[in-house]
Amino acid sequence: MIYRTRTYIAADWTDDKDAVDQLMKWNSSKHWGLTFGDAHELSQCLSDDTNNCNIKKNCSQNFDHSKFFVLIVGDKTKSLRSGYCMYCKAYSYCQYTYKTNKSYVEYECDYAVRNNLPIIVLYNSTTIDKSKCIDSVVKVAKAHAKMVMYGTDNKLYWDYQSVKDAFDKLAMPI
Repeated sequence: MIYRTRTYIAADWTDDKDAVDQLMKWNSSKHWGLTFGDAHELSQCLSDDTNNCNIKKNCSQNFDHSKFFVLIVGDKTKSLRSGYCMYCKAYSYCQYTYKTNKSYVEYECDYAVRNNLPIIVLYNSTTIDKSKCIDSVVKVAKAHAKMVMYGTDNKLYWDYQSVKDAFDKLAMPI
């Protein structure tokens, strides 16, 4: 029996790595009240020497242990093409059911929706712009929250309270 105790995080790990890193920092800190088990600690999804459908298969195995899904949306999230099987060197002979022409992020979002995981969407921005969100999760997410705010000095700061409030909504019944 698989216990679903983890939180799966999907993001553009290149352009929005700062937001992912900040989320992990809050999670690992004893000072902040954000705590979750990271599904990516179970196994590494991405590997330079594997094909896209193998990567999606590995991600699916991490999903099987996940209770919640967090999507971090940045400026390029919706236009990502990384993970498209047709761009993979193994496309013609890949036998997996994971063979799709969806990016990794689209695939992860569809998987979360299909498996009825509670979803929150965090925007690596000072505003919530749902037009940048992946279509399959935009209407089913329990919360949409910004991760960045302007301070009184007009500088940008991470918005912990907004993120914490969104995480609190994950635990609420639908």
